[in-house]
Amino acid sequence: MASAKKKKQAMAKKKLAVRKKVELKKRLALKKKLDLKKKLAFKKKLELKKKLELKKKLELKKKLELKKKLELKKKLELKKKLEFKKKLELKKKLAFKKNLELKKKLAQIKALKKQKELDKRRALAERKRLQKEKQKEAQRLAKERAKLKAQQIAERLALKVAKEKQRLEEKQAREAVKAAKIAAREAARLAEIEANRKPVAPPKPPIIKGVMQDGITPTKEFNIEFLTSQRELLTVERRNLLGQADQLESAANAIVENSEMGDVQFDDEGGEGDTMVVERERDLTLSASARQTVEEIDEALKRLETGDYGYSARSGLPIPRERLKAIPWTTELVVERAGGIGSY
Repeated sequence: MASAKKKKQAMAKKKLAVRKKVELKKRLALKKKLDLKKKLAFKKKLELKKKLELKKKLELKKKLELKKKLELKKKLELKKKLEFKKKLELKKKLAFKKNLELKKKLAQIKALKKQKELDKRRALAERKRLQKEKQKEAQRLAKERAKLKAQQIAERLALKVAKEKQRLEEKQAREAVKAAKIAAREAARLAEIEANRKPVAPPKPPIIKGVMQDGITPTKEFNIEFLTSQRELLTVERRNLLGQADQLESAANAIVENSEMGDVQFDDEGGEGDTMVVERERDLTLSASARQTVEEIDEALKRLETGDYGYSARSGLPIPRERLKAIPWTTELVVERAGGIGSY
């Protein structure tokens, strides 16, 4: 029992010793780990410190480089300013020099202009003097030509009058023979007319008139709208015809004035003088015809006021509107003008 107890104690001691060894070993291992961890932490601290020192060195290096760059930039800017200042001074000198040269040129140009103006005035005065002399000479020559033309015209007119007198005498003789024949034929015609005389024309139908409006009297056949449009047509046509008549009369008078001034030149046959007379007679005839139509238009405007517009002056029948639109101043039907109905 005692040996067994001793064995147990020995075994317990051994276990305790083993346990202590294990714990010691664990402690040693833990201590090693802690030491290693401390060493690693210290190493990391050193590395971090080195990195920070390196970063500071790099930052310091960058600051130094930046400072150098700024100083270099300032030097360059100062150099540029100095160069720019020199350029400005040089530019001012050149501008001043150019201004002096420009002033000299302007003075020279001004002097040349004054000289040119003086030359122009002298040349103009000389041209005016020559023109006056030419005008005087031209007037003298024109007077001489006018006198010569007047003499030629007088001679030709005298010759023409003599020829015309001879022609008229021959014409009168021929016309006397014709007149005798015409008188015989007229007597026979009158006798035939007397034998075939038409009956007396019937009375004109009455015109039913309305109340006057705006200077126009409407009728049964022609209302106020149609008559107003006709008055406008008559007014426009009257204005146009008066303008034509004035122009034609002015042209005829101009022909006479030109002939008096000697502008018309006569050749050996006197053809241009005859043409001038024919043109003048034609213009006067056309002008008289236009004025005659104006008188007829004035009569038509009066008939618009009295209510007689649009009716035949022969038969009293209404004239078709188409004919009135074509010839607003007409006073007869187409058949009456042609010698048919209503020509009593």
